[in-house]
Parts: sequence; structure tokens; C-alpha cells
Amino acid sequence: MGDDVVGVVLGAGSSTRLGQPKQLLPLGDTTLLGWVIDQAERSALDRVIVVVGGGGDAVERSLRPTRATIARNDAYGTGCASSLLAGLDAAGDCRAVVLLLGDMPGVDAAVIDTVLASWTSDPTWAAVTSYRGDLGHPFVFAAEAFPTLRTLHGDKAVWKLVDGQPAERVRRLAVDRPLPLDVDTWADYDAVRAQLQIVT
Repeated sequence: MGDDVVGVVLGAGSSTRLGQPKQLLPLGDTTLLGWVIDQAERSALDRVIVVVGGGGDAVERSLRPTRATIARNDAYGTGCASSLLAGLDAAGDCRAVVLLLGDMPGVDAAVIDTVLASWTSDPTWAAVTSYRGDLGHPFVFAAEAFPTLRTLHGDKAVWKLVDGQPAERVRRLAVDRPLPLDVDTWADYDAVRAQLQIVT
């Protein structure tokens, strides 16, 4: 088993509710997905994998990673679990993966590092982040969980998996912040820009 912890950014969604690739939405001096990748790259994660698919080649061309590597998921239409599998394949031999959502820019490097340090100090089969009692991403999965992850299909599969595990297998890692917003609609996009204090 490898000793590194790998961040897997899930950025392959088809943006059906938004009507255009949300990965390409402007955010600051980059895009929504670019912002998330930048925060992951600034964190203490040993490696970063970005899974793309929805939005086609335009999304991949828009990215300017400094240390992240890109993985393609051409089966993204079957649900989020397919992107997780693509990320696991790209991560290869490692100690754990930290799952990050490509449409949740409020999960910044400080949050990632808090979660990473907390899990590393007391590793468990899995962990979820608790934002003042509200559960959300990042999720952490130890290598022992990978075989189970590889059986998942469709959307919300990871949540269902975590909810079905005994409490002692899934730690709650506390972060003293409100639950970060994700972007599914134009109203979400406006709310995220306001939360990040971005004026465009």
C-alpha cells in the first residue's frame, strides 16, 4: 500500500440543471473547476487527480493545473460513482483518497488541510466533514474501503454507502465553518460568489 493521500476532484458532471457546463463558469480569475483545483493544489495533499468528462474537451482545455493530473471519465452520464471509479484508477496505490466536489469552491486549502490532519492523526475506514453539525465534503476513504467503493453505481452512492456504515467506521471531522455551497443552479452560482466575496 502506498503512503500518500490523494485528492480526487470530481469535475465530470453534465450540469443538466444549469444548462451549460458549470465547470467553465467564471470565478475570480479562473473558472469554477479551476478554483477548486487551485485550492486542492495549495493543500497538503500528496497528489491531486481531477476527473473530467461533462463539458467535453473545452473543460479540459480550460484547466491550468500546476501539480494536478487529469483523468477522463467518458461514462459520466451514468452518475457520480463512475467518476469516483475513474479517480480511484488514476490514484493507483495510495493510503487514502480525499473526495472533493468540482462545484464546491468553499472547500478551500485550509478546510482540506484540517480534514487531512484530523484523519491522519486517527485513521478510520472512512470520514466525513462536519460543518457545525452539517455533514458534507470532503470525504476520506482509506485504501481498505476501495474494494467497496468500486462496487458503487449511480448518483449519491457514496452518501448511501457512508450512511449504511457503523458509526465507528466513519468518523466525523469537525470544521468550524458553515456548510459550503455547491453550484447546481444560477441562484447557487450567485450565492457562491457572494459567499466568496467575488464581484464580477
